[in-house]
Amino acid sequence: MAKEHEYTCRIGWTGNRGDGTRTYRGYDRTWDVVTPGKPTIHCSNDPLLGGDPTLPNPEDLLLASLSSCHMLWYLHLASTAKIVVHRYTDDPLGVGEVHADGLGTDIRQAEAIHHEVHRYCFIARSVNSPVTYAPTFEIAVG
Repeated sequence: MAKEHEYTCRIGWTGNRGDGTRTYRGYDRTWDVVTPGKPTIHCSNDPLLGGDPTLPNPEDLLLASLSSCHMLWYLHLASTAKIVVHRYTDDPLGVGEVHADGLGTDIRQAEAIHHEVHRYCFIARSVNSPVTYAPTFEIAVG
């Protein structure tokens, strides 16, 4: 039997300008993500859909979740494989579509671990769209 992990948060809409959703353009697409004991995340819709470009949107949060989960599993699997990682950065790219309707490190193994992570990261396994990885490596000398 699988061990369950429970998570909770509260999503609270903050975009009522006084008239609620009386008109389509009469409210803001903003909300807060409140997780007990953690900082509040102020969010908005994608700017192309009327959102605030200075706030994270659902697509940003999904991309960050996928990338973060991948990173954590990569570090775990690298540690288990005795691959020493001193730094990790990722610049993930999410594409939305709108329709009319180390020295001595085995680089091949290090890259293979990136592709193995997808088996473990429950966030990546939970989405129906393809999740692909194209890692690059920087070997520190000395």
